[in-house]
Amino acid sequence: MDLSNSPTIIVAGHVCLDVIPTLPESCRDLTTWLVPGGLVNVGPMTISTGGAVSNTGLALHRLGVPVRLMGKVGDDTFGRTTLDVFRSYAPALAEGMLIAAGESSSYTLIFSSPNIDRTFLHYSGPNDTFCAADVPDTALSDARIFHFGYPTLMRNFYLDDGREFETLLRRVKAHGLVTSLDVSRPDPHAEAGKVNWSAWLTHVLPQVDIFLPSVEEALLMIDPAHYTTLEARGEVLPQVDGGLLSRLAERLLAWGVAVAVLKLGDQGIYMRTAADTGRMRGLTERLNLDRRAWTNRELLAPTFRAHLVGTTGAGDCAIAGFLTGLLHKLSPEATLTGAVAVGACNVEAADAVSGVPAWEAVQRRIQAGWAQLPVTLKLVGWGWDVGQRLWIGPHDHGGQWAGGES
Repeated sequence: MDLSNSPTIIVAGHVCLDVIPTLPESCRDLTTWLVPGGLVNVGPMTISTGGAVSNTGLALHRLGVPVRLMGKVGDDTFGRTTLDVFRSYAPALAEGMLIAAGESSSYTLIFSSPNIDRTFLHYSGPNDTFCAADVPDTALSDARIFHFGYPTLMRNFYLDDGREFETLLRRVKAHGLVTSLDVSRPDPHAEAGKVNWSAWLTHVLPQVDIFLPSVEEALLMIDPAHYTTLEARGEVLPQVDGGLLSRLAERLLAWGVAVAVLKLGDQGIYMRTAADTGRMRGLTERLNLDRRAWTNRELLAPTFRAHLVGTTGAGDCAIAGFLTGLLHKLSPEATLTGAVAVGACNVEAADAVSGVPAWEAVQRRIQAGWAQLPVTLKLVGWGWDVGQRLWIGPHDHGGQWAGGES
């Protein structure tokens, strides 16, 4: 399917400039390495764009989807560098960006020491002043999907139970666009860490057609006490099972979304869709999808085997794959499979997007029998679809797999 003349996807939200010094092998502990008055010889600096606008937006561009980027930068050196990076992919990609006069652009200093986890120093900048009025009606006229990433890191959009963000999404939906939302984990020690995220979700999600958090993010926002209990026992994902996925998705659907998608890292992607055909109507009609095929579904697509180089942006790129599948009018099964495939391509490169090839190349790799990783999560009542190569849940189309077991 040729998308060259199709309406665009708008990717709006958080954007920043990532500044990454190359640290020496001798750097094992930043607390003893960075000392007052000290001088440390480092390697070359890597500069790249980050955030949902960059990661999901550029991944969509690489997949061949016409996309409009809409983030907010300052009129400073970092802002100009961010725009130059976007122009290096295609000059038009910088045209929808917002420039805030007199503001300092967002950036992240990333200290990546050998054999230890990364340390981030982040300045939010114009992300905090982004507001509903920054998205003009004229920008919405030729798009089908409006995807917004990381409002959980943007002050105007997380304060007051998300009412400013709800205002923006309500206007976008009034223009007939399908709305898509991704979040990131808020800093528990910052102002965002004090937000009642369940209240935020109840205000925002009625205006969201597709919600695509990680399972950890969803659990933290919906049931922080349960999240804290699981976190105290170790990593959260290995403790997740099919029952927890279903309960989280049911809460999200009850709060108003049509499609709940939970990213599961190396376990793949889970999806649950609304049983109400009326709720699915707007999404399926706007995107010319088979409403019956997309209503009341519960699926889990395993990820594909990949040569792991880095995981930066893998979730954002998987979202780009999901949205591309929708534009190609694929079935739910093929859309979910395409999403995990794009995410797997991403991890084969160190940066956030350069591992993503054209959509046709992704599809050829799937059709050639690309091997999948096993799903180790406990999935009681689920069944394996040999032809589609994914798991079908007990709530799928009335639960025809009920009684089975993984």
